[in-house]
Amino acid sequence: MNSFDGEDLLIDLGKWTEAKLETIIHEASMIEDAGSRIGLISDFFVGLDYKESTLIGNINTSESFVINLSGVDCLTFIEYIEAMRLSGSFESFLRNLKQVRYVNAQVSFKNRKHFFTDWTGYAPSTVHDVTAQTGGEKARNISKIMNIKEDGTPLLPGIGSFCRTINYIPSADVDSTMLRRLKTGDYAGIYSFMNGLDVSHVGIIIKDGDTLSLRHASSDSRFRKVVDHDLQAYISEKPGLIIFRPKGDQIQSF
Repeated sequence: MNSFDGEDLLIDLGKWTEAKLETIIHEASMIEDAGSRIGLISDFFVGLDYKESTLIGNINTSESFVINLSGVDCLTFIEYIEAMRLSGSFESFLRNLKQVRYVNAQVSFKNRKHFFTDWTGYAPSTVHDVTAQTGGEKARNISKIMNIKEDGTPLLPGIGSFCRTINYIPSADVDSTMLRRLKTGDYAGIYSFMNGLDVSHVGIIIKDGDTLSLRHASSDSRFRKVVDHDLQAYISEKPGLIIFRPKGDQIQSF
């Protein structure tokens, strides 16, 4: 077990070495546009295995600061990408990951940003919610009591409930005009109608000419890895979209 900033660090770099990741992060840091930086970094993750429950911590187990690049779920995938795009070195990646994953960079289960909308719900936020801007008059908002299921029990025991207003674009209203407003590096959440939950899945928008893809860690038994799917086809039978855009173009280290 390693240590970082006074925290026990559990680290599995998978197919990478620290030197290789340092090179990737440094190369990406030379790109001025934040979205393009995300696109480049996430290219290296395409084909990586899907792996759930890689983080350690719950109501009964002390939280550990985990970096596991041998496999990712949809949320840890975008956490790693966002932390890397903010960084200029491997060490700053570790520091930024703490900020991306935890409120006030304090490693604990209660402080973990369990919900996608936690990314904009706590300061400092590294992304803007551009859902309303993207959806225009078709965008909707709804107030939800987060973390409480229909039967009144918590989705995540040990985490409190709270009210949050969520912006989303119904999938039936996503048209060519809206799609043109999306950019490579936008983070997409698949809106969920489920009580207590904001999204059912997350990924990254990749734009190549007129082609829009969702790059995501798929749990589908046909894939079980990080893949690109046609965005419009993917969301056609989903409830809606939430879009977050990376802030600024400057490398940060919190």
